[in-house]
Amino acid sequence: MKILKFGGTSVGAPERIETVIALVREAREKSPVAVVVSAFGGATDRLIEMAKKAADGDLAYKELFIEFEKRHLAAVHALVPIKSQAPALATVKMMLNELEDILHGTYLVGEYTERTLDFIMSFGERLSAFIIAEAFKAKGTDAEYCDARDLVKTDNRYGAAGILQEETYRNIRTYFLNRGALQVITGFIGSTLKGETTTLGRGGSDYTAAIFGAALHASEIQIWTDVDGFMTADPRKVKDAFPIPQMSYREALEMSNSGAKVLYPPTVQPAMLQNIPIRILNTFNPSFQGTLITASAPERKVSVCGISSLDDVAVLRIEGSGLVRAIGTAKRVFSALANENVNVIFISQASSEHSICFAVALKDAERAKAAVEKEFHLEIAAGKIYPIDVETNLSIVAVVGENMKHRTGVAGWFFQTLGKNGINVVAIAQGSSEMNISVVINRADEEKALNALHEVFFLSKRKTLHLFLVGTGLIGGTFLRQLDEHSKALREQQSLEIKVVALARSKKMVFNPNGIDLKCWKTTLEERGEPKDMKEFVRRMKSLNLSGSVFIDCTAADEVVEHYEEILSSSISVVTPNKRANSGKYEDYKKLKLAAIQHDVKYLYETNVGAGLPVINTLNDLLSSGDKILKIEAVLSGSLSYIFNNFKGERNFSDVVREAMRLGYTEPDPREDLSGLDVARKILILARETGLPLELSDVKVENILPDPCLAAKTVEEFFVELEKANPMFEERKRQAEEQKRVLRFIASLENGEAQARLAAIDAEHPFYALSGSDNIIAYTTERYRERPLVVKGAGAGAEVTAAGVFANVIWISNYLF
Repeated sequence: MKILKFGGTSVGAPERIETVIALVREAREKSPVAVVVSAFGGATDRLIEMAKKAADGDLAYKELFIEFEKRHLAAVHALVPIKSQAPALATVKMMLNELEDILHGTYLVGEYTERTLDFIMSFGERLSAFIIAEAFKAKGTDAEYCDARDLVKTDNRYGAAGILQEETYRNIRTYFLNRGALQVITGFIGSTLKGETTTLGRGGSDYTAAIFGAALHASEIQIWTDVDGFMTADPRKVKDAFPIPQMSYREALEMSNSGAKVLYPPTVQPAMLQNIPIRILNTFNPSFQGTLITASAPERKVSVCGISSLDDVAVLRIEGSGLVRAIGTAKRVFSALANENVNVIFISQASSEHSICFAVALKDAERAKAAVEKEFHLEIAAGKIYPIDVETNLSIVAVVGENMKHRTGVAGWFFQTLGKNGINVVAIAQGSSEMNISVVINRADEEKALNALHEVFFLSKRKTLHLFLVGTGLIGGTFLRQLDEHSKALREQQSLEIKVVALARSKKMVFNPNGIDLKCWKTTLEERGEPKDMKEFVRRMKSLNLSGSVFIDCTAADEVVEHYEEILSSSISVVTPNKRANSGKYEDYKKLKLAAIQHDVKYLYETNVGAGLPVINTLNDLLSSGDKILKIEAVLSGSLSYIFNNFKGERNFSDVVREAMRLGYTEPDPREDLSGLDVARKILILARETGLPLELSDVKVENILPDPCLAAKTVEEFFVELEKANPMFEERKRQAEEQKRVLRFIASLENGEAQARLAAIDAEHPFYALSGSDNIIAYTTERYRERPLVVKGAGAGAEVTAAGVFANVIWISNYLF
């Protein structure tokens, strides 16, 4: 025999009941079955609501009752032919009248007991089972309504009654002797030996199925619900969750107790003792294999079976010297809680015995605190135990799997993943069976933790980054194009999914947690964008709390830099070609570096110097490996590199500058480049990377422009004055050429001093043969004393700068995953 249990969603409407009937009739062709049903979907909640309103003297309970009555009578009309409806309607109406009487009595008394509430809740299953049995008969199936209260005997713990196994099993076996008709059994309910109605706890219909299955030595217990089985995580919180084909009883029990709502936890025990397989199936996808639960776990490639979570949790801490070596402390704590019917869902105790912490459902927190304070009132009064601390807005996240004990490093991956995503752990517990690692975390981090852990344990071949990009101009727009062009290769070759979930430009911003289509991002930003507000952008980014979050600043604005510290402190990595942050006040630069370290995230700005060239990484590698920087020389401006590389022969200086501006190498006003300020910022950044606490004012910059050029009000006026200065520049070139030298605008750092100046260098210098708009950086170190280590290449332009930003993003993905 097989026991088939159908939950509230499976029997929530007449057409769904028709599906159930078809499934049962098909199953009966293969083996005998018995059916356990829940109340119609939502009926139990409605019964509780009616009881509460009646007890509160709120006559609105009558309107709720009328709706409840209509629903059940309508089900009879829909499922039973007219000629057969009269007896069925009479019985249903009789049950409804009884319910109405008990609600009216509750209204008159103004209260209800747990016993009364159990009786009121029983009407959901009683009505459901009776109507479904009548529907089976209408389809030609010999069926009987079975009121489980006549068979399932319990203690008198109303609301969550315990089974009296011997009496119950005997009753069930006796009842089923010579019963040929299909039994449609009420789930969830039982009765005491005195015949008083009890309930088995919310979700107790699963338990009813297991009780009947164990009593009858069923070959299988099937739990038909509205999902495809146990999932690797809650699909409402983790979109990539997928069904678990097979698991052990112990894994199912751990998952259920840790928050997976697929199966009522007590269901497992009766089946496990009788070694009866439990199969979770989907009424709305009956061809799917579901989840098979048996005695042993199958071999898996992954180390865990699933990840589950419980939200709305509170943690209570008991601390103090009075706990140390005090025999029986734990017994006192948990006895006090048991006396108040408080269920403890998590326990952790320090080896020092100085503290015990435990978690309870949020609704039980105050009762739990009061119970513990009452038990330890003397110790608290004497100062041996501190006042009981209660922390709320928490969740429990657990990874479960029997294979965990056979694999090393599971705990390491678990905590490393949480740490790299900035998720703080409030408390930790791991059972001696090594089947479950549980942590208490902030409620706001629950989904982030679940997604990050799920990706690590189940999708290790696929990684996801979530990007928040501010600045969609030349560099930002080029980066988005490069990302779009390369995204397919990243998915296929590196299993890396990069989603741009937010964009912002000067006046608009747009968010899409599922990712913005990069082929039409401009249209999306234009049509769906809202007014840009950096404070709101950062707030939204933080509130989304996505795993693998990276903030990218492709602007040159101080307004964005002002938010870096807050972003890093929110455990979000930052990538930026914006030099403002690292060339501003040294104190601010150090704060950002420290924030990244403290929150275990990355602050990457390789493109601050040399665009896409590995300038900063090379410098840091030298320092990290113990080398000592003696001198840095560099041509750090693509525009100045082009100008002085082409200022030769008969060409006038002003003509070369005009050409550089026409080709896009300079800013619209070339004085911004010729001032040397940009070069000064870059050498300052390199100086700070070596550990020197310099400010921008400490960098000595040669002003190569005459005062009239600087004073010119427009660019054209500037060029007029620059033409007048041609002889001055020609003289510097002539002097250099006489010595067989060339002019280069070089930044340098030596003996703690940083400067930027126009220098004449000979053919022995590594910068002599520089051409085009290339940057070049020479590191003279103790290891590279005779021949400096040289980095050379394109150091300006949107393509290479965007590529450098892209490389930093990939670097973060390698760090996170």
